[in-house]
Amino acid sequence: MSILWLLMALLLLGFVLLPVVRRRRGVIEQVPPGHPDAADPADYGFLRQEELDVRLPGPDEDLLQVLELVQRTQDYRAAAQLLAGTESEGERRWQRVQAFAGAAALELQQRPGGVHETPGGQWLRVWRAEQPKDAGGAAVHAEFLVQQAWRTSTPGTDDFRIIMEEARDACAQAALLAPGDPVPYVTELSIARGLSYQHAEFDQLWLKILDRAPHHMGAHLAALHYWCEKWHGSREQAYSFAEAAAARAPEGSLLAALPLFAVFEHLPEVNLVASFYQSEVVTKAIHGALHAVHAADAEDPTLPHVRHLLLFFLVRAERWAEAMQQLIHIDGHVGALPWILSADPAAEFALHRALAVAGYEANGGSPAGLPG
Repeated sequence: MSILWLLMALLLLGFVLLPVVRRRRGVIEQVPPGHPDAADPADYGFLRQEELDVRLPGPDEDLLQVLELVQRTQDYRAAAQLLAGTESEGERRWQRVQAFAGAAALELQQRPGGVHETPGGQWLRVWRAEQPKDAGGAAVHAEFLVQQAWRTSTPGTDDFRIIMEEARDACAQAALLAPGDPVPYVTELSIARGLSYQHAEFDQLWLKILDRAPHHMGAHLAALHYWCEKWHGSREQAYSFAEAAAARAPEGSLLAALPLFAVFEHLPEVNLVASFYQSEVVTKAIHGALHAVHAADAEDPTLPHVRHLLLFFLVRAERWAEAMQQLIHIDGHVGALPWILSADPAAEFALHRALAVAGYEANGGSPAGLPG
């Protein structure tokens, strides 16, 4: 989730010819682009691949306008004003803090600076220098350090630990400036993963988040990573954490979709079972996520995250019509799991979109059959 703005560095230089598919004797097969039987996503009003926005999972026009202004003028004040007016307990503040931090980190990567060049992301340094008591700037700075550690260093090395220790101090400072804001503690969850917090220490951090925002989806996604098998937990612990969060989620909360993220984090690297995506575990997680999506507030900023992951699973499960229902809500933005794990997120998304369209049409679907 913390690498969204790194993806702005991707240069979309043209179409990638995507395989499209058709059904023949019950089997989905590839057909070349331009073939009469080839399904065309453009028929559904979907954006061309090079028009897909890789920065965010869904729209946030206020954020994009402010970020464009900040990067063009190198004046942080619009960012400070936007964060000051963003509810601290909500998901949107967390996403905006990540976005500003990622933008500054990407600027620094592109322009590291030198004798005659100002380093990129200077506006964040000025923000912290001129307004050291501003809670928004402190939160962005802490997240910036975390992203720098993951981006420029290798976990376990001295360089990584030094940056992460600095980030932990920055989180503590940000928390002091905004005692009720969960965001500094959500940022620290990534530090806990990188610095290998013991379970007891992690639990103490988690309780601080629950005291402030017990149903924070972004916090649960970050905590889930810690409990995964590849980090400091196990498949069983990750599933247990996700299922417990889903069970206590209030009506309308997207936490009911958390088990699907747990399944994704533990997908086998090589899947030799064709029916894996129709298995009981996957099917149950999909149904939970679908229920969460149907019950959620349409303005929930974490809703696109769930829809993107649902699209991935629904396509793999060959549930074409349901996949199309997700596409009509998320097409245009691809800055979310699982696409951001690919070297070319737009191409990966477009491939799954083409498969969904082709499978939908192979089963009698058409543009007229989808709601506008």
